[in-house]
Amino acid sequence: MQVQLNTDDHVQGEESLAAWAEGELTEKLKRFRDHLTRVEIHLSDASAAREGAADKRCKLEARLAGMQPIVVSHDAAKVAEAFLGAVGKLQHALDTAVGRARDAHGRESIRGAAEGPAG
Repeated sequence: MQVQLNTDDHVQGEESLAAWAEGELTEKLKRFRDHLTRVEIHLSDASAAREGAADKRCKLEARLAGMQPIVVSHDAAKVAEAFLGAVGKLQHALDTAVGRARDAHGRESIRGAAEGPAG
């Protein structure tokens, strides 16, 4: 899985931030590593240098092999909080996308059951 970090002019994209973000993504998304080809991280500060309640934004774009990209975002007061919130949303979105793909390729699902609920 390739990880690419992009920041605006108001978020310092130091090497330590990139290393930390890549480590967190690798750990939290390890069960999806066979499906992911690339994850792009976009960090921005909506209010520039002014302080704000939830002015930091993290947008994650996950590229899956043979599927459409998945994009999630999260706003928070700090860059790390925005990043971790977006990672949580991405985990949920990947669970859903990968689960649907598996069901579509032969695994029995509730949608494919021959009988409806007893009633």
